[in-house]
This record gives sequence, structure tokens and C-alpha cells, in this order.
Amino acid sequence: MTIQISVLPDDIIHTILDGTTVQRVNNGSFIRLPHPRTGLPTLFLPYQTALSSTISELQAVEPINARSWFIENEVISDGKLLLITSVDPAFLLVPILRSFSPKNGSLGQFRTADDIFEEAASKLEQSSSKDSIETISAKDVATFASMNCCKDALTRICDSQELPPDIMVYRFSPTKYVEYLKLKVLKLLEANVIEGSRTLVRSLAKDGLMEDGNEKLLEVGRLKIACDLVAQYLPPDLCTMHLASYDFSELNAYLEKLEEEKRLKAREASSSKNRKKAIKKEDSKEKIDKRKAPKASQGVEKLKKTNINGMAKLSTFFAKKS
Repeated sequence: MTIQISVLPDDIIHTILDGTTVQRVNNGSFIRLPHPRTGLPTLFLPYQTALSSTISELQAVEPINARSWFIENEVISDGKLLLITSVDPAFLLVPILRSFSPKNGSLGQFRTADDIFEEAASKLEQSSSKDSIETISAKDVATFASMNCCKDALTRICDSQELPPDIMVYRFSPTKYVEYLKLKVLKLLEANVIEGSRTLVRSLAKDGLMEDGNEKLLEVGRLKIACDLVAQYLPPDLCTMHLASYDFSELNAYLEKLEEEKRLKAREASSSKNRKKAIKKEDSKEKIDKRKAPKASQGVEKLKKTNINGMAKLSTFFAKKS
């Protein structure tokens, strides 16, 4: 049996350790859904307990060079690390809801949840079978649609209406989705996620945002990083719409000025380097010319040392006699 090393979310680990029964949806197997940013078929692990349900994304971290794992007395030749991280089901809903969006860019009609997922499953199954070896099946979409976390997410990013008798219909709302993304950005800032990452802190320090006097820009910089983190699960058009809902003009102006100063310093350094090279080349050429110059004969050297004080000039021998 193939052994692979995985990192599980805390809630799954705690559930296992507490001995709580975990009901794995779809017999405990992974399902494929379109990735919310790329649209490519991606593996997700759905699971639920008696109190809640959630879904996690499977990511593989594979080293460039060959690596192995050592577990007790066994060597695992596959050095790949699998990360199973929880993902907001609202992100996964977007490509499903947009899979049958009208071509004219309109919002479309209100529909029941069953109709939405039935048509989306058919569309995604057909399109993925043409574009990829790994396909999205209608069964996988239905599995995701049956989860309580998916049903809850549907109400957060869709406009809804109640029709008699007790029929709820939905329609994806980009505006409502952007407002929901703002809440996620706010949660990232309140949880101090950025401060917990050395990489993100270094990026702020590298741009000089952590220096005295840049406190206001630092807050905007933290906000921009939080938006970029959320944008990892957004398609290009919704990402643009999401970023446009914030005012980053002051930060962008500061970063452009900083970049221009770096370019000027780089040009000055390059110019100074070229001047030094030119001077060095010229000095080297003079030394070579001196080495190549022919040496004077011994007679010439002796004449140079002769004392000529009081001697008549050569021109006096050719002057007219008076």
C-alpha cells in the first residue's frame, strides 16, 4: 500500500482524537470540483459531524529535488507532502453558479437550488470531459450540493426570494459576493494572520511601511495583503471587482515612487560602474602602450644626460656671416 504524508486541519484531528464519529460524505472519498480561481478540476475532501459539515482542499507540496520521509524504521521514497486545508464552500459555489450564466452578462433568472445544481452538474461534466483528463462528475457536484455548509453558503452569496408555497429560489449576486469577501478580509486582519507570517511581515518591511511616520500606509498595506490572500480563490474578473471596492491610490502612489527611486539608483549605479570600467580600460590601455613603446638606444640616453649649458645652438652654424 502506498504511504503518503499529510497535514490535516485541526478540527479533523480533534474530531478523531475525541472519538467523535465522522460521517465522510460519498463514502469517504475525495470529490472533484472546479477550482474557484482557475476552474480546473481539483480534489476536495467533504466530511461532516452531527454538529457541522465542512470541506477541505487537497494540495500537494512536491520538492524540486528528490526527498524521502523516515518513519520509524521505514523509508517513504515519495517525499511529497499533502496539505488538507479547510476552504470556504462559498468559494467553491461561485464557479458552479456561473457555469450556466447568461452570455450577455446579465444576472439571469431566480431558480431553485435543485435546478441550479442539476444544470451546473451537467454543464461542468460536459466541459471538463473536453478540456481535461480529470473530469468533474455530476455525482461529485451532487455530493457537494447535499452538504449543509453548501446550503448555508448559497444564502450568503445569492439573492433569494420565497415563492408560495414555501419555495425558495436563488440567483448569484456578484455585488453580494464582494460584500461577503470584505467580511473575510476583515476577519483576516482581526485574527492577525499577517503578523503571524514572517514572509508577509518582511514584505511590509521591505517596502518601508514599518518605518516611523508610515503608520497609515502600513494599515493600507496590511489591508492590501489580506485582499491578495482572499484573491487566491477568485477568478480574474471578480478579483478586479473585489480590489476595486477598496481605495489603494495612496499606497500605489507610494509604491510607484519607491520603485522609481530604485530604478534611478540602479541607473546611477550602472552609470558609475560603466565609468569605472571605462577609466580602468583607459589606464590599462596606457600601460599596454608604454610597454609596447620601443626603448631608446644607449647613445640617445647618454645625450639626454649631457649638460648643454653654454653650448651654441645648431642654427648658429648656418647663420649668414656679417
